[in-house]
Amino acid sequence: MASTNDLKNGMVLKLEGGQLWSVVEFQHVKPGKGPAFVRTKLKNVLSGKVVDKTFNAGVKVETATVDKRDMQFSYMDGEYFVFMDMETYDQLHVDRKAVGDAANFLIEGFTATVAQHEGEVLFVDLPAAVELTVAETEPGVQGDRSTGGTKPATLETGHQIQVPLFITTGEKIKVDTRTSDYLGRVNS
Repeated sequence: MASTNDLKNGMVLKLEGGQLWSVVEFQHVKPGKGPAFVRTKLKNVLSGKVVDKTFNAGVKVETATVDKRDMQFSYMDGEYFVFMDMETYDQLHVDRKAVGDAANFLIEGFTATVAQHEGEVLFVDLPAAVELTVAETEPGVQGDRSTGGTKPATLETGHQIQVPLFITTGEKIKVDTRTSDYLGRVNS
């Protein structure tokens, strides 16, 4: 148990029938009249739904123990992503639903944060940006600006993003894992 005065970003709370909610942001409010309260933005750990919730200041809330570990993605086993704990070398099979959008950016050897609660994998978190190779893209045609200077490119993971016209097949680029945006070339 924790008090609403102790809330921190990233903290996981157990609310409403055992559902797990991650604190995205919070703000302590002390109005001129009436009691203080805490305004929060919570994200459902399993569904990803974001809600605004207000708590009275000092109210006790149940926290959930979430074990976050850095693990290395090893390989695909059917529908399961296999991660290896780099300390114990234990392998963990994670189903596609728990991996979510991170699947678009995972290649063998990448390190990801795997969050577990009571032995169940909740989600897989990647760094904000990853470096991937462009597997295939059309050559950019000089003077073709009708598309705003971008063209589709398929990454080595099979995920498709928009890149500037000057990017060629085989180039290593930096990609934002949250938005799938092109961030720049990687200088070797």
